[in-house]
Amino acid sequence: MVGNLLLRGMLAGVLAGLICFCFLKAFGEPSVDRAIAFEAQMDDAKAKASMPGMDMPAAAPDEELVSRPVQAGLGLFTGVVVYSAAFGGLFALVFALAYGRMGALEARSVSALLAGMGFIAVYVLPSLKYPANPPSVGEPETIGMRTALYFAMIALSLASMIGASMLHRRLLARLGAWDAAVVAGAAYLVVVTVVALLLPSVNEVPAQFPAVVLWQFRIASLGAQLLMWTTIGLVFGRLAQQHLMAGTPRLGAAIRA
Repeated sequence: MVGNLLLRGMLAGVLAGLICFCFLKAFGEPSVDRAIAFEAQMDDAKAKASMPGMDMPAAAPDEELVSRPVQAGLGLFTGVVVYSAAFGGLFALVFALAYGRMGALEARSVSALLAGMGFIAVYVLPSLKYPANPPSVGEPETIGMRTALYFAMIALSLASMIGASMLHRRLLARLGAWDAAVVAGAAYLVVVTVVALLLPSVNEVPAQFPAVVLWQFRIASLGAQLLMWTTIGLVFGRLAQQHLMAGTPRLGAAIRA
């Protein structure tokens, strides 16, 4: 039963990946190209500054293992589709654990709610602390540290969301659905805010980097994530609803048994 849901989650993820690829190709890649051009200009300026008064010919760029057209085409397509399919599979597993434990909500409602919570916990809140930057921004020496901090923020945000969900269930009988949701949501925001303040800040965007390019890249990143979570939440919810209504016992009851 879980295997059937896993397959449907991956199918929803593949569809989300196709949509995200088209979106990023149209709105994300232009800002990446501008960021790469800016990096090339900065490298050229540094080379000239290191040898003042000398009219040195521009150094030949390092040979690329993967050409830029391949990166922006097949590479982008493969990466986005595989990433989205994997996320769809993970989403299906989370749905399998949550379904039947969220009251009398039907599969589509549970899927949509999980997608909204996941989008906030996994992307929105971590990105407020560590926003997305073009690949040409940042020091190579700090990439490990920056990656670790970003994933730590995601893990802590996700753990806080799970804790808030458990708090909501505990308060449900005492406060009612609305008040319990407000208290749990407020608790989540307080915890995540404290975590964000405690984690070190990282800002390696050059002062002269075009603000418009940075803004366009971050909006494209936000749009792609929103499309992925929305597509997975809605499409998987529909597929799961059809599967569970086709004579399959309620998954939540089966898991609890």
